[in-house]
Amino acid sequence: MDLAGVRLSGGQLAAFATYERILLEWNARFNLTAVRDPKEIRTKHFLDSLTCLMPMRDKRMERVIDVGTGAGFPGIPLKIACPAMHLALVESVGKKADFCRHLAGELGLKGVEVLQIRAEEAGQLPGHRESYDWAIARAVAEMPVLAEYLLPLVRVGGAMLAMKGESGPAEAQAAERAINLLGGQLESLIPVTLPGVAEERYLVVVNKIAAIPQQYPRRVGVPARKPLGSSK
Repeated sequence: MDLAGVRLSGGQLAAFATYERILLEWNARFNLTAVRDPKEIRTKHFLDSLTCLMPMRDKRMERVIDVGTGAGFPGIPLKIACPAMHLALVESVGKKADFCRHLAGELGLKGVEVLQIRAEEAGQLPGHRESYDWAIARAVAEMPVLAEYLLPLVRVGGAMLAMKGESGPAEAQAAERAINLLGGQLESLIPVTLPGVAEERYLVVVNKIAAIPQQYPRRVGVPARKPLGSSK
C-alpha cells in the first residue's frame, strides 16, 4: 500500500493496526491524545506523521530524534515506515514515556530509545548533543523556542523539522534571528494537505550549517520564558 508517497508492506500495515489498538486501549485509561476516532487517528496521527518523509527522505536519516513526542508522533510512525533508523523519543511526562516504551516493545521495534527528560536537558547530553541527522517536533512550541530545543540536537549538515499549522510561515519568519544564532538556516516551507482536514499545515525545514554556541540550549524553562530574538 502507498501512503503519503511511502510504500508499506503488509507487516508495516499490521504494525499500524496494532499501534491504533494499543493507543485506543491506553486512551481509555490515560489522556494520551484528544483524537480518539479510529479514522481520525489514521489521518491526523499516522498519515500526518508520514508526511515528514517528504523532505526527510532526500537526506540522511540514520539518526532521528522526536522531541515532545507524546504518544509517539511523529517518531514511531516514521520508525515503522523506515525500520533501519535509530530513533530517540524525548517525552517528559511519565505516562506518555511509559506508553512509548510499551508500544515499541509490543511492535518489536529495535533501535528505539525513550528519554524521559526535558528538551533542554537532552540538548546538553553527551551522545545526543549535535548527533542527529534530524530533530523533529509536532505541536510543541512556537518556532523561536522550538529552534532552541531542536537545533542543539542536530549535527552540522543535518536538519530540524517543525510540523506547524497555518501559523507556520509567520512563525518561521519571526524565528529567523533565533535560527541563525543557533547555527541554522531556513531551507523550506512545505504545505501539507491531509484528506478530510481543512486546516492548513506546513513542514518547516531548517538546515544546521554551523556548530551551536555552548550556552544553548539554556536551562529548563528559560527558552519558553525568554525566546531568543524577542524583547521579553
